[in-house]
Amino acid sequence: QVQLVESGGGLVQAGGSLRLSCAASARTFSTYASAWFRQAPGKEREFVATITWSGAITNYSDSVKGRFTISRDFAKNTAYLQMNSLNPEDTAVYYCARTPYSGTFYQLQQTESYDYWGQGTQVTVSS
Repeated sequence: QVQLVESGGGLVQAGGSLRLSCAASARTFSTYASAWFRQAPGKEREFVATITWSGAITNYSDSVKGRFTISRDFAKNTAYLQMNSLNPEDTAVYYCARTPYSGTFYQLQQTESYDYWGQGTQVTVSS
């Protein structure tokens, strides 16, 4: 059973930065793509960013484009989300996810495309 372990969340002031990490507990499958989603209180889980492990092709939601950067490290089997210029609207629980299956950009923005999920890490941005 593959487990994804997230870290790096916390409390930050508006305009600040955080870097989230998502490490896999075992290299038991070949990852096609990793993604980050977030869920604010009372809202549905929403897509943030995705990256393909081969080719490092990235895709972002409009709300984070230009501020967030997704990346991956093969050697560490870890995906990252660098978040800059944070604002209170970014406050949410952030979840990482992985899939071994290929898909279109649209499919990779959907929660149902991912088989493996982390436990979530809280990000709180104060004004």
